[in-house]
Amino acid sequence: MSTVTAKQNIKAIVAAIRAEEQSLRSRYPILNWQNSIAMVILLLSLSALIGVALLYYFAIIPAWLCVLLAAFITSISHELEHDLIHRQYFSNRPLIYHFMMLAVWMMRPNTVNPWYRRRIHLHHHKVSGTEQDLEERLVGNGIRSPWLRAVVVSDGLLGLLINAKRFSREINGFKFLQVFNAGFPFATAYFVTLYGVIAYYTVQWVQPFALPKWGAELLAVAEFFMVVLIIPNVIRSASLNLVTSSMHYYGGVSNILEQTHVITSRWFLPFQLFCFDFGRTHTIHHFVPNQPFYIRQLISKKIRPIMALHGVRFNDLKSLRHANHYPIEKPAAKS
Repeated sequence: MSTVTAKQNIKAIVAAIRAEEQSLRSRYPILNWQNSIAMVILLLSLSALIGVALLYYFAIIPAWLCVLLAAFITSISHELEHDLIHRQYFSNRPLIYHFMMLAVWMMRPNTVNPWYRRRIHLHHHKVSGTEQDLEERLVGNGIRSPWLRAVVVSDGLLGLLINAKRFSREINGFKFLQVFNAGFPFATAYFVTLYGVIAYYTVQWVQPFALPKWGAELLAVAEFFMVVLIIPNVIRSASLNLVTSSMHYYGGVSNILEQTHVITSRWFLPFQLFCFDFGRTHTIHHFVPNQPFYIRQLISKKIRPIMALHGVRFNDLKSLRHANHYPIEKPAAKS
């Protein structure tokens, strides 16, 4: 696709997204109460997460149901953080803005803090599809080996440790400790608890032993948080990492049309459930970054055909075989 054609297609997609958003806002004026909507979503999500934890604590719901419900709820907090990074809510009221940033981080403690993520995410929009895109490379984008990709997708800390030397060589300004420390204290506590419980049960399996009273009490607290917060975020983050690292291209990218493809495949539906339909809506964000996540969700059904018409690819899962490289069109053979 020529540069001129690409620019024309990008312009057409952006215009369609903005027009559909404007039409939606004119039909439903409540959508203009953007700050209030975000705060209600945050408080409802936080209350729901606490409520689910209490239902499990009092043995009203089983552990498996608590895990699944909490994983879905925390996926909403990720979308809120994404919008906060782009200052969609309370941008002129710093106290409330930073409270929301803190709240969504506490609900997703296996991530770097949102203030650091804001820096690497805004950089992601500038360098998407290149080796300088730290945010996407941290979650597995551009990895050829399916086994290594599986490790990075499922465990962000282990992935960081494995790729640290490579990132130091290839990404300008990358510093391992800067990324590692950006998770303190919540991600630190999260991984200490996760690895601690795994280590305990591994040792118990090899050589059973009795815990002292204080140890048993500490284990009970750790197991509670494993069910209500840690395992749900393992599911949430693995689902998100799989979807985002599958849909973002790495290499061969020259414009916004080539940064992502849209994932609507039924094989991804279980993962879409725990990342708030990210694969079907996120490409819209690349064309119009300053737009609340619920707007993207509401307009996505009408916008997807328009994106397809103007050159955005759909379900290009073959790109995974080539480490997410954008397809290079071969010239047609001369007759």
